[in-house]
Amino acid sequence: MNIYCCQLDIVWEDKAANFRKAEALLDRARPLRDSLVLLPEMFATGFSMNVEAIAEDPADGPTVQFLSRQAAKLGVYLVGGFVTRGDDGMGRNVLAVFGPDGKRVADYTKIHPFSVGSESQHYVGGENVCTFAWNGATVSPFICYDLRFPEVFRAGMRGGAEILTVIANWPKPRIEHWVTLLRARAIENQAYVAGINRCGNDPKLEYVGRSIIVDPHGNILADAGSEETVISAAVDLAALREYRRWFHVLEDARPKFLGG
Repeated sequence: MNIYCCQLDIVWEDKAANFRKAEALLDRARPLRDSLVLLPEMFATGFSMNVEAIAEDPADGPTVQFLSRQAAKLGVYLVGGFVTRGDDGMGRNVLAVFGPDGKRVADYTKIHPFSVGSESQHYVGGENVCTFAWNGATVSPFICYDLRFPEVFRAGMRGGAEILTVIANWPKPRIEHWVTLLRARAIENQAYVAGINRCGNDPKLEYVGRSIIVDPHGNILADAGSEETVISAAVDLAALREYRRWFHVLEDARPKFLGG
């Protein structure tokens, strides 16, 4: 079982250009069949507040079509983020997961819009944590600012998650927070964590990548650095489950403090 993170320098609000970039990177990486492959938050547009211009049909928009087509072409589970719009006119920062047959496996809406960056003025947060099955494992996906809220990750764990993923546009000034929090989520939840970030620049911010894959002990298995690239690491599910049985921290969590 392998996880891949496809780190892009996203072209601002140009879906066709970003589809070409992502496809070229994935074609060069040639991920193993049935792998879990991650693309960044809003990978086709960048972290834009221009909801009217970039929102698309959640069922059959261009990004959904691209993700479905690439998942089937590569024979992988492909995760990518895009923007939809509700009946209230507000955006939804979402991700979708497609399986090796090109069919949709799961959907998730970012629970915590980034209020500091005005995202909450344009997007409405989701209400539910999501899990999906991948090769006998359970995965719980999250988006960017969610990383600062450990309680939603613990909710994913309560849903059986063994692998946690975060797709993001996380800027350079707080990149050490990104790395530290991803490692913390892995350690405290005894889970593999994969964080995919973008690199390059948008009209306001610089991004230095640092997409990483972390094991349940907090060790970094792969680090993308600051350039466009694809990284990968193997998941040892048997070892993870044995570690949880031996060092049974999660069993000692007291439900009254977990919420929900």
